[in-house]
Amino acid sequence: MISKAIEDIKKGKPVLVFDAEGREEETDIVYASQFITPEKVRFMRKEGGGLICTTVPDFLASKFGLPYLHDIFEQSGYEIFEYVSKKVRYDALPAFSITINHVDNYTGISDRERAKTIVEFARFIEEVEITNNPMEEFGRRFIAPGHVHLLISSGLERRRGHTELSTALMQMAGVVPSASIVEILGDDGYSLRKEDAKKFADEHGLVFVEGKDIIDAWSKWSE
Repeated sequence: MISKAIEDIKKGKPVLVFDAEGREEETDIVYASQFITPEKVRFMRKEGGGLICTTVPDFLASKFGLPYLHDIFEQSGYEIFEYVSKKVRYDALPAFSITINHVDNYTGISDRERAKTIVEFARFIEEVEITNNPMEEFGRRFIAPGHVHLLISSGLERRRGHTELSTALMQMAGVVPSASIVEILGDDGYSLRKEDAKKFADEHGLVFVEGKDIIDAWSKWSE
């Protein structure tokens, strides 16, 4: 199933990723960021319904100084942070970074403009290691805050959330190592249950993979 998921990622198709029992127990729609289109943003928005986010591995984020949001809060002296920064129930601190828009966008929220931001961000990180001044170039291409939520993957060795699982899939697929993801929500006010997510996958002809299978594949791929 992992091999089929990787093939679909290469083709620009979405795959469904369930993290793990006892963790979030959520299923995300996952695309390779470089292949995002307005139609794919619309699919994520309407069929997923959660928060649309775009990932970047930490080794590339560090090239242009992209920070974790919790570090920004802590370093800013935002006093309320010490009261609200309690450990997240399902994991360590979240992978959230800043939000961005591409500079050519107007408000940044439409399907077309979010797609523009995501694709251009994928292009930026593809080039970041050969860019003379990555931080300056990032500031030239994007503005913050915006409407695309960035997530920093700290790697499967340190964290096993959808951010890390989806980014690992991108790396194994050999595409730009950025995934765009969204949680699938149910009509009952909760996240879609695992069994219902499997039915969703069957109905839409999509591959459904579990985090443990991605982790196993990653351990072999990264040896």
